[in-house]
Amino acid sequence: MYDKELRATAREMASPGRGILAADESFPTIEKRFQSINIPSSQENRRDYRELLFTTAGAGEHISGIILFDETLRDSSRDGVPFPELISAAGSIPGIKVDKGAKALPGAPGEKITEGLDGLRDRLAEYRSLGARFTKWRAVITIGDGIPSQYCIDANAHGLARYAALSQEAGLVPIVEPEVLMDGSHTIEVCEEVTSRTLAATFAELCQHRVLLEGMCLKPNMVLPGKGCPDQASPEIIADATVRCFKRHVPAAVPGIVFLSGGQSDIEATVNLNAMNALGSHPWELSFSYGRALQAPVLQAWQGRSENVAAAQRAYLHRAQCNGAARSGSYSPEMEVVVV
Repeated sequence: MYDKELRATAREMASPGRGILAADESFPTIEKRFQSINIPSSQENRRDYRELLFTTAGAGEHISGIILFDETLRDSSRDGVPFPELISAAGSIPGIKVDKGAKALPGAPGEKITEGLDGLRDRLAEYRSLGARFTKWRAVITIGDGIPSQYCIDANAHGLARYAALSQEAGLVPIVEPEVLMDGSHTIEVCEEVTSRTLAATFAELCQHRVLLEGMCLKPNMVLPGKGCPDQASPEIIADATVRCFKRHVPAAVPGIVFLSGGQSDIEATVNLNAMNALGSHPWELSFSYGRALQAPVLQAWQGRSENVAAAQRAYLHRAQCNGAARSGSYSPEMEVVVV
């Protein structure tokens, strides 16, 4: 019953020149972010920070959607406007993170499984009533000594597919996020092999669960060497490996691939996305769904002070503009001017 709406929303989320802001930090994660600028993670500070992001003039030209945390979806601005309404009025689509986090996978030391399927159908119905139009579920795949196991990949692929099917049943576009972590000293070749296995298993499960591919978005890692690998790859090599991998495993029916930044710096994430789009046209839109890579300069400019809000919003708009340009391969280092 929601097929037409799901297709339209997914296309809007992956619309040219725009990408997604991940503002769905859990309580522990936002506390770490705030610790970096020495402010407490109070409800008031979390609200003020999110309001700063959501009210940045012009951001909607580059940000198609915003992923929220449960608390944020239910919160309102200082003036009493619910955040989903604020986001929609600014030209973006509100979404919601629905998983309950990655926990230890039984019988698989060092590997994790994402939880949160219990009660999900009811939570999705409530989230739609609160204004959400898309969802996100993250699975974590670790590269290490003898891992990932196929058991771990298959278990997480199954969870992603069940979540996606339930989301579409509720009229919500699922962002399917199978993340192969950058942690480790593995080479880019190993990352490509593991990403290939992960994508193959994920799309096999999505098809078995009758997920409408035209009504979803994929949020994967880029194909990168591990952070501890001595042989770090150039943006051109990363772009070639990533596009090759995804052409082999992601059906053209998927409207958009919205990459996570996965520990890259804000500029690295932009440069690598730009290199992919500079290769030419692809079967899907290659976009972004960044958290830290959009927000790190914003936090440093804000510092929790009301007098810094304008500077923080300029920093956010600047990163949104740079990534918007990377969507068409038209980003250049000259865009990285100092934002005053």
